[in-house]
Amino acid sequence: MKRLDPILEKYGNVKGSLVTILQKTQDVLGYLPEEALVYISARTGTALSKIYGVATFYTQFRLRPVGKYLLMLCMGTACHVNGAAEIEAAVTERLGIADGETTEDGLFTLNVVACLGCCSLAPVMMVRSQDGEEVYGNLTRASVQNLLSEIAAGAVAVDIVAGTGSAAAESAPTEEVGE
Repeated sequence: MKRLDPILEKYGNVKGSLVTILQKTQDVLGYLPEEALVYISARTGTALSKIYGVATFYTQFRLRPVGKYLLMLCMGTACHVNGAAEIEAAVTERLGIADGETTEDGLFTLNVVACLGCCSLAPVMMVRSQDGEEVYGNLTRASVQNLLSEIAAGAVAVDIVAGTGSAAAESAPTEEVGE
């Protein structure tokens, strides 16, 4: 847990910084393992129950590791009306996981989210990896299954870094969304 020391040195004594500490910890570790929460509690003097309360209250925090590719499928109104449920069914069918689950090989995690703010491209899905984020819009059942196959085969990774994507024409990547 020594990787957390710079975070705790900077924010550990700052009142009201628990959310920031948890965000930065998740950035470093990819999720919030129990060991990290215990370490944060010991270093900051914050009750473990309070840390768990914050970590479980906010949906941004993950207590389990996510896959190499985090699929964030929008279910906002525009996406819902334009077939996001069908896209979710296609993802579930292709990967064998439901919302909040990770594939056995650790490659994909599916998260259904309230809104990605790309309503004119509905339905949309953001793919997040170590290399960055890419938004894919105007998805169809066929295009999302093709995208998932390409990612699994490693065909998209280089393109995501370059911000160009390589999904089927129906789901050409759109603007990159910053953090």
